[in-house]
Formats: sequence, C-alpha cells, structure tokens
Amino acid sequence: MINIASVSLAQPLETIADELGRSFGEYGFAVVRDHGIPQDLIEEAEAVSKAFFALPDDVKRAYKIAGGGGARGYTPFGTEKAKDAEIFDLKEFWHVGRDLPAGHPLAEFMAPNVWPTEVEGFRETMSALFSAFEVAGGRVLEAIALHLGRPRDFFADSVADGNSVMRLLHYPPLAEGAPEGAIRAAAHEDINTITLLLGAEEAGLELLAKNGEWLPIPAAKGALVINVGDMLQRQTNGRLRSTTHRVVNPRGEAARRARYSMPFFLHFRPDFLIEALPECIDTEGANPPPPPITAHDYLMQRLREINLA
Repeated sequence: MINIASVSLAQPLETIADELGRSFGEYGFAVVRDHGIPQDLIEEAEAVSKAFFALPDDVKRAYKIAGGGGARGYTPFGTEKAKDAEIFDLKEFWHVGRDLPAGHPLAEFMAPNVWPTEVEGFRETMSALFSAFEVAGGRVLEAIALHLGRPRDFFADSVADGNSVMRLLHYPPLAEGAPEGAIRAAAHEDINTITLLLGAEEAGLELLAKNGEWLPIPAAKGALVINVGDMLQRQTNGRLRSTTHRVVNPRGEAARRARYSMPFFLHFRPDFLIEALPECIDTEGANPPPPPITAHDYLMQRLREINLA
C-alpha cells in the first residue's frame, strides 16, 4: 500500500509541512490539490499543446535549436534518453523557460524563448502557466522550509530568477514495431529542485520504492504531482529523496491513445551554490555530504549524461 501525502495547498502550511516532508523523505513524491493554478488555464494550455504537436513534423522541427541542449523550443521524438539507458524515450517535447530582460546578470545562462507562430495564443497561455507554476512551486518550497525547521522564505532567494523550465510533453500512441524494450520515459531521476507535474491522472507514472518495487502514483484530475529533484536531495544530503521514476507503456485500449503532460522543473538560480544544510549532516560522519557545486555546473554535468548537452 502506497502512502503518498495528498494535501491541500489551501491549508495553512504549518499544518501540512511535516506530512509533505514525511512523504518526500519516504517516497520523494506527494500530491497537491488546491494549488491555485486555474482549471481553465490548465485546459487552455492542454488544447494549445495538442495543437502544436498536431502540426506537421517539418514545421515542428523548424523550432529545434541546434546546440541549445533542448532548453528552449522543440525536441523531436526519439532524442532524449535516460541516464545509462540504451534506448531513446518514446516522446517529443517543447520547452518554455524564463524570459530575462536584456543585460540581466543571469542572461548568459538562459536563452530567449522561441514561440510557434502557427498556434494562436501559444505564447500568452504558456507564459501565464509558467508564472502560475512558479507561484505554486514557491508555496511548496515554503512548506518544505518549515519542515526543515527553517523560515518559510528560506528558499526564496535561491530560486529567484532560477533556470526553471516548463515542458510540454507528447507521448504518441504506441506504433507497431516500437523498439523492443522502449518505454515512454525510462527510469530516471529529475535534475532540478522540485518538479510539479500536471497530467499525471493518465495511468503510467510509477516510482521505485525503497524495497525495489515499482508503485503507481495515484493522482486526481487537475492535481499536481510533486517530486524532489537531485538538487534538493543534494542540499538536504538525502533527507529528502530524489526518487527514480518512469512512465510505462499502457496496455490495451490506452496504448492506442496519446498521452500529454506538463511538468514544471523548478530550478535554483544558476549561480546558487548547492551545499548540504548543516542540520542534514550526520555529526558521526555516517553520511558524508557531497562537495558544493553551483546549480549551473551541476545542470550541465547532468544534461551531458542524458544526451541533451
């Protein structure tokens, strides 16, 4: 029986912080309701995303940015593969990032967004959703800070102007002759601070429990599935877990349906130094902390491992 926290973000954060912390420590995942992202915005974003992925292949590929590491624009089907995986994932995606003003000190780390002109309302809708994700993510981080015994605004400076990325994902219906062993998203951990996922109600998302068992992650329509990324795991020296997860191929009728989802990868700012918090270091030295590293250097290290840099 999986006992992932499912909490309302409309509650006072003090009343849910430790339940979230328990779930992130045990499973690395939690489900959040009443997260403040309007349902009509979610539905509009889903419609706009589907309209983009329905475009002809050559139109979509015109938005692939060479040398960009997939950080902006379009990444075609069969490009990304999980670390140590032999086979590419069965997905295509689009990335929206932060728009920084010219001359901003962090502009060298974040390329300008590109926007498909073929889909009406794409830029306005996705910009609004990016902002709404950021607000919801900030509230989850406030709860995590309280769980760690820190002031609720503890993470605010470290994620201000962070290199966050919103991904629009399309897993096409499984074709005849899909590569043997390929799955929609092979087992992996997320690189970033926390991930907020819309669209997890469609079956397929699973986490790897401590006992080695793959468990499905239950989520109601419109809820956010939140998981800890490697950067936060590193900062908490493993107290909060970045858990291996995957998206498995559905069986039967569901295999003939496309799957769409929208994860928001909330990142620290590129120049933030990730180092283990003192309260998460065992004074006996049983679990020595990893060496400090900037968020940008860590991101680049990991992107090389998954074929995106």
